[in-house]
Amino acid sequence: MKKKSILELERLSTEQYQQVDKLHFIIVLDNVRSLNNIGSVFRTSDAFLVEEIYLCGITATPPHPDIHKTALGAEDSVKWNYFANTIEAVDKLHSLGYTVYSIEQVKDSISLESIKLDRKQKYAVILGNEVKGVQQEVVDKCDGCIEIPQFGTKHSLNVSVTAGLVIWDFFKQLYL
Repeated sequence: MKKKSILELERLSTEQYQQVDKLHFIIVLDNVRSLNNIGSVFRTSDAFLVEEIYLCGITATPPHPDIHKTALGAEDSVKWNYFANTIEAVDKLHSLGYTVYSIEQVKDSISLESIKLDRKQKYAVILGNEVKGVQQEVVDKCDGCIEIPQFGTKHSLNVSVTAGLVIWDFFKQLYL
């Protein structure tokens, strides 16, 4: 097998990408500290046609060299918006008809592998701070919580890894 060259990949330009229909799917970052994690979420969101990213609280915004280091330009292709308070973002999403889930470990959470999505519905998922997770007041405003099953000794995943798993799962159900 021969690896494909950059030209053989036939990727869209940023301008072409911005014209492509996206999923009705928004990622919300609730006080995410790591600029590399933020950049990684941008890059994964670009790969799987996420409509927009909401950056909330202390979450940094582009342009920033450390975001760019992992986003590799996806911060220019994926639409984003900043909210000083994540509750404001959730309220806006609800007013626009989105079903909003936190990715969090709570009583009665929905396991990621068992969630059933409707292609006619609009969704948003909230990913939390690397140490504290999604704020409780934000969890309280959501329509539900999704939990990623884990079977080892650790109780959490890196936020960018979590984003990748969730975005891929939503993409499979909403696009493929």
